[in-house]
Amino acid sequence: MASQEIEALSGALARLPGLGPRSARRAVLWLIKRRETALEQLLNALMQVQELLVECDTCGNVDTTNPCGICADPRRDVRSICVVEEVADLWALDRARLFTGKYHVLGGRLSALEGVRPEDLTIGKLLDRVAQGGVDEVVLAMNATLEGQTTAHYIAERLEGMTVRVTQLAHGLPVGGELDYLDEGTLAQALRARRPVG
Repeated sequence: MASQEIEALSGALARLPGLGPRSARRAVLWLIKRRETALEQLLNALMQVQELLVECDTCGNVDTTNPCGICADPRRDVRSICVVEEVADLWALDRARLFTGKYHVLGGRLSALEGVRPEDLTIGKLLDRVAQGGVDEVVLAMNATLEGQTTAHYIAERLEGMTVRVTQLAHGLPVGGELDYLDEGTLAQALRARRPVG
């Protein structure tokens, strides 16, 4: 049996996504064995993040500065805004380094079942950003779920009166995907989004 404090640490780690009780115990044991190096570094990093962590007033990203590093970067294309559901989506897209514009984090997606309404998200803030001018394109990068597509459709409708091009990420076949392993929804979307060859 471990002490109350070690059990509390194990319990706290077990609440993290992707870690169950067993993985958390293994992580705690690994940290205990390396307490002079790894445990101290982890504690310092956690304390720094706790002290400095802020949400960007412009886009909703989480960073240690406000505005965030992306919004403050003068190399970013201010004429293009990519709208995502969550910060994790922003980080995934930005890690690919394919989008050079700015971002906007909604903080979720519309969901009648979960009671998430448009006013619960930062859609109004997005509309304000576009209304200020200087934005040529809004890329809707919602997840390919019913709620994600409902959110994208709602935002597209709200942007209709503004002089901005609204685009959406392509959906369909993944690179290297085999047809017999794909679900019907993915295949249907791929067929609807087909384009000429050449």
